[in-house]
Amino acid sequence: MKTRAKPVWRLVLSFIALRSCAAFYLPGLAPVSFCEEGTSGDECQSTIQLFVNRLDSVESVLPYEYDVFDFCQDAEEKRPSENLGQVLFGERIETSPYKFNFNKNLTCEKVCTRTYDISAKDDKKKLDFLKSGMQLNYQHHWGSKCPIIDNMPVTWCYNVEDNQKYCNPGFPIGCLVTPDGHPKDACVINSAFNKKNMYYLFNHVDIMITYHSGATEGWKGARLVGATLEPKSIKHEDENKLTCDGPPMEIPNEFTSNTKVTYSYSVKFVENNSIKWASRWDYILVSMPHTNIQWFSIMNSLVIVLFLSGMVAMIMLRTLHKDIARYNQVDQWSPDWVKIPPASGNEEAQEESGWKQVHGDVFRPPRKGMLLSVFLGQGTQIFIMTFTTLFLACLGFLSPANRGALMTCAVVLWVLLGTPAGYVSARLYKTFGGEKWKTNVLLTALLCPGIVFADFFLMNLILWVEGSSAAIPFGTLVAILALWFGISMPLTFIGAYFGFKKPSLEQPVRTNQIPRQIPEQSFFTKPIPGIIMGGILPFGCIFIQLFFILNSIWSHQMYYMFGFLFLVFIILLITCSEATILLCYFHLCAEDYHWWWRSFLTSGFTAVYLFIYAVHYFFSKLQIVGAASTILYFGYTMIMVLIFFLFTGTIGFFACFWFVNKIYSVVKVD
Repeated sequence: MKTRAKPVWRLVLSFIALRSCAAFYLPGLAPVSFCEEGTSGDECQSTIQLFVNRLDSVESVLPYEYDVFDFCQDAEEKRPSENLGQVLFGERIETSPYKFNFNKNLTCEKVCTRTYDISAKDDKKKLDFLKSGMQLNYQHHWGSKCPIIDNMPVTWCYNVEDNQKYCNPGFPIGCLVTPDGHPKDACVINSAFNKKNMYYLFNHVDIMITYHSGATEGWKGARLVGATLEPKSIKHEDENKLTCDGPPMEIPNEFTSNTKVTYSYSVKFVENNSIKWASRWDYILVSMPHTNIQWFSIMNSLVIVLFLSGMVAMIMLRTLHKDIARYNQVDQWSPDWVKIPPASGNEEAQEESGWKQVHGDVFRPPRKGMLLSVFLGQGTQIFIMTFTTLFLACLGFLSPANRGALMTCAVVLWVLLGTPAGYVSARLYKTFGGEKWKTNVLLTALLCPGIVFADFFLMNLILWVEGSSAAIPFGTLVAILALWFGISMPLTFIGAYFGFKKPSLEQPVRTNQIPRQIPEQSFFTKPIPGIIMGGILPFGCIFIQLFFILNSIWSHQMYYMFGFLFLVFIILLITCSEATILLCYFHLCAEDYHWWWRSFLTSGFTAVYLFIYAVHYFFSKLQIVGAASTILYFGYTMIMVLIFFLFTGTIGFFACFWFVNKIYSVVKVD
């Protein structure tokens, strides 16, 4: 399996080129005009080049390069530059032999012929690998792509339930009829695929290119606004005289005789001036189902937010107002709905055993303050990165048309946000009374990124061993390390320097020298039950959106609903904050003042529910087979869980930190 290392400068230049194009055309890419052969010039071109990408499958996490399956290859193979996001996602774009001129229809054109000799071991190995690809339902991904200028996927459109049209940006390489006669996957599209224990190879494609003419709008040429195809299986009896009306191309399960496969294609151009170039992705995105489910998810999340907001408002406006008024013991005006009866007897004893009694211990530095400050620094970095990335995606800069831009943006932002991570970690560590500032800085820069990189490197080793195209080239790994140690780490040091220069965060009350004894707690106010309950509501807000995200990652479905995702992100932010504040208040009322770590773990426990859901998704929704694919799934899932843990934990901590400072700053302490 060949992997090509990409120099650092190529990754940087491709990223700059990608962003410079995106600055002028939203969602991201500049149009290119096509003219008929003989009229091309500087303003337009006549040749359309189909590019091919890696092949992947819903039954395997291992993608493979196009040429591994022994398909027809371009005589002048040339790879366009790939940005960092494409490399990290394992995309391997290369030229294909499918080339044709604009507005020139072709019928049953030969591409190449592959012959498999029964006496050659290499031929048997190639044919077996091709059959295993059909058995695992590996899919082609083609596109019309002039590097960083034009980018249109070639889709396979077919009818699904309720006669709705669905356009898939991939199409299978073939299908299998099982030994018991059941057609598997794409074999159901043709009743002629009926022989038991037989493979049917899709060696012919009918391509239809839709274009928008610029003659009526004052610009030269035409622009591509659609590219669809229909895969077919055709056995060509005479490779020198193709007719494309023969029986299906059958490949028996047992390799008993020489096999010859001829690949062919047809092209048809259709003019459609009602489709604008800017909306050329609509026919793909509109066919994506589940929009109603998205709105149901949003409404469900909003109900949870309103419930929590009501609880917090009741605590802040009624209970806390009443508590503070009693504790301060001042005659002050209060609204009619706040009745402050005189405290006496048992009621007075009960009121005096509330959250005010721990004012001398509530700001006592936590245990393992070093680790907590490091987590909060990294969580702050992830939070700002996520917010900025989703905001740019909502504006259209990171649309599906901009391949790899989402991952590239996230990685670059993470690298550049080392300064706030170092600052937050150092400032909080100084507030906790820590003195080992060198250790704090190094852990902030190395601990969590090191865990992620170690996991990522182990997964990459498995991909290397399996010969997958998703294996990151050595040059890219060096580039990632250079970004980490050369940019992110120095920025973290700079942030930590300013963080330690700042004074410690001022606390509203003094801390007693002797810790107060915590009374016996009920089951629901003990740490573990409270932490477990704290993650339920935030997870309830995101689990439907999580389903679509996992589908886009593991089932290779296109994700484009960044508006929904950004709204769910805001709802998650509010829910984590309110749930943590509620539980923090209940624990303080029970005179348990250990809130530092608990506030972080309460909302951070949402990541545990994320992992449980990922396990459920693996066994109930995916059809992944093989030990390597299973290890890769859970290895990458652990990276997602760690990042989500730091992100949600940081949200809960700072919400609780603000709440505790607020309530203890308004009480009078003798």
